[in-house]
Amino acid sequence: MNKIKFFCSSFLSLLACCLLLVHHASAAPVLKHAEGKKHVETKKHAGVKKHAGTTKLVATKKPAGTKKPALVKKHTGMKAHAVVKKHTATKAHAVKISRKHHFSHRVSVRHTRRTLKARVGERSVRSASPDMRINNALSAKSVIIIDAATGNTLFARSPDSPRQPASTIKVLTGMIALNALGYTDQVPVSFKAAQQPRSKVFLDQNREYNAGDLINAVLLASANDASVALAEKIAGSEQSFAQKMTSFAHQWGANQTVCKTATGLTAPGQETTARDLATIFRHAMENPEFAARMKQINVHTAEGKLLHSHNRALWQVPGSEGGKTGYTDAARQTYVGKFRRGNDEIIVAIMGSETMWRDLKNLVEFGFLKKNAHQVAAASGAVLGADLKVAPAAEVKTGGT
Repeated sequence: MNKIKFFCSSFLSLLACCLLLVHHASAAPVLKHAEGKKHVETKKHAGVKKHAGTTKLVATKKPAGTKKPALVKKHTGMKAHAVVKKHTATKAHAVKISRKHHFSHRVSVRHTRRTLKARVGERSVRSASPDMRINNALSAKSVIIIDAATGNTLFARSPDSPRQPASTIKVLTGMIALNALGYTDQVPVSFKAAQQPRSKVFLDQNREYNAGDLINAVLLASANDASVALAEKIAGSEQSFAQKMTSFAHQWGANQTVCKTATGLTAPGQETTARDLATIFRHAMENPEFAARMKQINVHTAEGKLLHSHNRALWQVPGSEGGKTGYTDAARQTYVGKFRRGNDEIIVAIMGSETMWRDLKNLVEFGFLKKNAHQVAAASGAVLGADLKVAPAAEVKTGGT
């Protein structure tokens, strides 16, 4: 019995020892694994190590000779470069916006100044006298409007300034020819007459023409060759005829007119004034035959040749009774004509114009308003200020006279 008890206690002791050994063997790897895991985790922290026997983490110094990883350095450099580039771009964009804003501001200021000037100009035009308004609208150097019935001046700008007349002086050529020749009188054509520059009707030197047809060619088509042919027929030479023209003008009171040619082509010493032109035309239009010819737009010669009037006012300006145009480089555009509306008649003369037809339209409208204003003096300011309209600019062809 005692042996059995001893054996059992020995077996239990042995079993306990075995169990203890087994437990010790299994616990050691776990601890080792735990310590290894902790070590791996601490590797993630640069320069950190575990003190023996503790779990406390202590910061360690960076080992000598170690370098920052290249990838990190490159990344840092790229980031810095990106920041600088972004900053530069932002600054450049800001400068661009600033310049754009400055330019917009300048444009806005200019627009405001122009608007203000335009408004001030409009106010000054509205507040200006009617005479000043029409004066500002004209390109002509010298103009006059007279009452056709009385000869009184309705408006004038430098009316006594002497200038080259161009073809407007052919009013005298036509009037003298009408007084001196019959319609069917035959007029020869000299070499000088045939060689005249335009405007012309291309007369044949070997032929003779009806005086009536040549007078129409002078007054409507402003023909230089017909003018010289008539002058030579009447006075023997153009120079002698020009002296007759001067005397004729002086008899009508146009004392500043001096003629050197029958055509009005530029010549030294040849001159007239807007006032003299208006005076000459006023007296010429009192001749019924002259007035009838001046009102024609188209007429045929005995040979069937069509003569077309250079006076656009006949179909462009209401009330036109007739007129004579002119142009040379020295004279620029010239004009004299008569207009009738109701019982009112005016004469308009223009010299040295660059926009003759626009000037003429403005002057005709203004002339009739001024005449009405003289008749109704009390309402003159209201009528002129409210009703005067300035014709818009238009291209004017400065062809033959």
